Amino acid sequence: MKALLIRDMRLAIRAGGGFGLGLAFFLLVAVIVPLGVGPEQAVLGRIAPGILWVGALLSCLLSLDRIFALDFEDGSLDLLATSPMPLEGVVAVKSAAHWLVTGLPLVVVSPILGLLLNLAPEGYVWLLASLGLGTPALSVIGSFGAALTVGLKRGGLLMSLLVLPLYMPTLIFGAEVVKRGAQGLAVATPLALLAAITAGSLALLPFAAAAAIRVNLR
Repeated sequence: MKALLIRDMRLAIRAGGGFGLGLAFFLLVAVIVPLGVGPEQAVLGRIAPGILWVGALLSCLLSLDRIFALDFEDGSLDLLATSPMPLEGVVAVKSAAHWLVTGLPLVVVSPILGLLLNLAPEGYVWLLASLGLGTPALSVIGSFGAALTVGLKRGGLLMSLLVLPLYMPTLIFGAEVVKRGAQGLAVATPLALLAAITAGSLALLPFAAAAAIRVNLR
């Protein structure tokens, strides 16, 4: 599993579809939004939680089609499916690699982008907490969508249509955590719901994704 994790991380970085692209898109969102809505600090501070979470969600979405597509094209996915490692474990490792290359860098740079969007100082801790807790769910849900569309021509658009509705609860509760934290309100309820979504995704979706891959490889 460790070797597969390192391999996928190296491939993602070399291909340019994970680390650099996701960070660049996240930065562009934080820079373009103030140009569109105006420089009023009160307005930017009010919309910052939602904008930051939307930017993180779309940044994760950009590289989802690479999770299984490259392995499917060169035949590696067939070898992984017949290897001693359970296919559910393969899905879990690939989801972890996607998060380490795409989700974790977004979490690290998010305070800087929060500063650009005039996020209230009280919200920075909750921004890090919500993204750190919620972005793993984005990667696992995305792996499920990528497994459903692997092998399909132009499956990226279909995958986006399938994955985006599944992303909505994570987006809603993640942004709510940051908004409440920035306002000094209690965040226990949305944070618990966000944690429940992530835990449920990690527990169930690798099995669903593995089943989808088996169907597509027949």
